[in-house]
Amino acid sequence: MKSYLIPDYMFGTFVEVTPAFLQSIGVRALLIDIDNTLAPYEQPDPDERILDWFSELEKNGIRTALVSNNHAPRVERFNKSLGLIAYPDSGKPGRKTLERAMKELGVTHAETAMLGDQLLTDCFAGKHIGLRAIIVPPIKDKTNLFFRSKRFLERPFICKYAKQNGYQEWMTFWKVKNK
Repeated sequence: MKSYLIPDYMFGTFVEVTPAFLQSIGVRALLIDIDNTLAPYEQPDPDERILDWFSELEKNGIRTALVSNNHAPRVERFNKSLGLIAYPDSGKPGRKTLERAMKELGVTHAETAMLGDQLLTDCFAGKHIGLRAIIVPPIKDKTNLFFRSKRFLERPFICKYAKQNGYQEWMTFWKVKNK
């Protein structure tokens, strides 16, 4: 199970996940979490930065789908201006919705990556079915006990990734952002 919790790639923000990078690793489709990956929970709609990023992905032939554990009203509102394939209440880290999204996008496991902010849901879900997992730090984490506990459990795996990949500055960034 531990290998499912170590991401394949980590970036400081979703905009660093560029079409060129995705193409360089053979990814044609990206399954994307919304909350704390693209926007904080309280941001109901995508901002210009998000719209521009999706536009660049589309221009470069990267297919996308939103895969969120949040409920339909949140996901539908966020997706209104994007018009993407979107799956609310996805049940991550379960595999069913990810498999459904890939089928609808017409891509294979080898051509797909999962982008999110949580190791216990996004990373595990993707790696569990053989996708590459790309993780970014949460934009604005909730501070309740449940989320603090999840982040505490993730920390050793973030440290292991950072150590294996020589990302000391990334580890510093993660610690500062997740206090």
